[in-house]
Amino acid sequence: MKRIRKLQSVTVRRRVVRAAVIAGVAAAVAVSGSVSAGAGTSGVTMAAVRTDAGERGRTDPAWRGQVVSVEHLRTLSAGRVAAELKGDEAGAWDTGAVRYGVDLYRVVYRTVDALGRPTTASGLLALPRSGDHRLRTVSFTHGTELFKGDAPSVAKDVWGQAPALTYASAGFATVLPDYLGLGLGPGPHPWMDVPSETTAALDMLRAARSFVPKTGRQLERETLVTGFSQGASAALGLARALQEGADPWFRLGAVAPISGAYAFKDVELPALLAGDTNDKAGAIYAALTLVNFNRLHHLYDSPSEVFRTPYDTTIEGLLDGTHPGREVEENTPATVGDLLTKKGRALLEHPTGPLAAALRVADGVCTDWTPRAPLRMYYAQEDEQAVSANSEHCRADLRARGADVPLTDLGTPQYGGSRHLGTQQAGTAAVVRWFRSLDRT
Repeated sequence: MKRIRKLQSVTVRRRVVRAAVIAGVAAAVAVSGSVSAGAGTSGVTMAAVRTDAGERGRTDPAWRGQVVSVEHLRTLSAGRVAAELKGDEAGAWDTGAVRYGVDLYRVVYRTVDALGRPTTASGLLALPRSGDHRLRTVSFTHGTELFKGDAPSVAKDVWGQAPALTYASAGFATVLPDYLGLGLGPGPHPWMDVPSETTAALDMLRAARSFVPKTGRQLERETLVTGFSQGASAALGLARALQEGADPWFRLGAVAPISGAYAFKDVELPALLAGDTNDKAGAIYAALTLVNFNRLHHLYDSPSEVFRTPYDTTIEGLLDGTHPGREVEENTPATVGDLLTKKGRALLEHPTGPLAAALRVADGVCTDWTPRAPLRMYYAQEDEQAVSANSEHCRADLRARGADVPLTDLGTPQYGGSRHLGTQQAGTAAVVRWFRSLDRT
């Protein structure tokens, strides 16, 4: 997921909690406000949504990926890029791949919500100030953000835009979707809903391809896909869609997910319930899972069924994307045990019905396809949010389907006191080196 980000390092630094939520606590924060909490989506299962998403990829209406607006945010020289990356107060980023200056743009584009209905989303586009007219593209999908204002295209700190600066300054056109409901997107965010993360990421690529010629360049067909935490699952979802021909232009070049919660049902949920993750992060991820999946799949009628007092009256509003991470952190309990009722805990311990179906879709990024492009997975031991067994479990599933998947241990990275956040920083440095080493095809 990502950082509960400042949440993840909550015990060390009490800055804004960004919700880097367990790389795999993939849940689903309602989709752009289309379904009110408790209303459910009778008859619509996660499996149905995933299938529909695949079909939409092949029968796109003309407005999918259409640019609504583009705003040039800033221009940085190579020296300024390096200075920003080195100057992050929570921990300097690797600048070894910095070669060029960068132009940053905020793009608003047309896409579909989790039920396939027209909506808009925003994202960040970073272009290298190089002499190349044909640019290879990197798609980076970010980790969990609790607050709309922390998404890449609107982020004010280094963390939110560091991957864009790293890849673009190395020479890649870099595309970072905010996802539905984050950044300038309407409504709440359908957290860990892989199908809508996939369509948002694919349509952001299309919007970028439409705009980039206005700068005198064009995007090559090959797309290098990576992402962190929540975005690691999203990256695998996008990679699967590209391999299956969801877009007639873009094709999959390579995949490099970092610290995902790919085995949400069998690994991540048991870990947070057992207290094997950071306590505060575990409580927030548990809340995100129930609140967000309920918005899409109707798991409960009243919050009091699953959340203890006083959180039953506050938690749904607190997780609507309009509250900064610090506020979420300060108004959620210290542990999962303080948050959940017996029924709430039972739902997560033994998922059935709509929740079980939703989790199968989320975990399907490792179980229902065989990658044909080069794929490397990155993780760190003793990750306090996305436990390392997630990556081992995913690699085993992919290998069982015939895929060769090297698993790279990033060691013991730290960012703001968090091992999980540190994997994004260390993983970005490792992935940009790998992507640069790959031949154009």
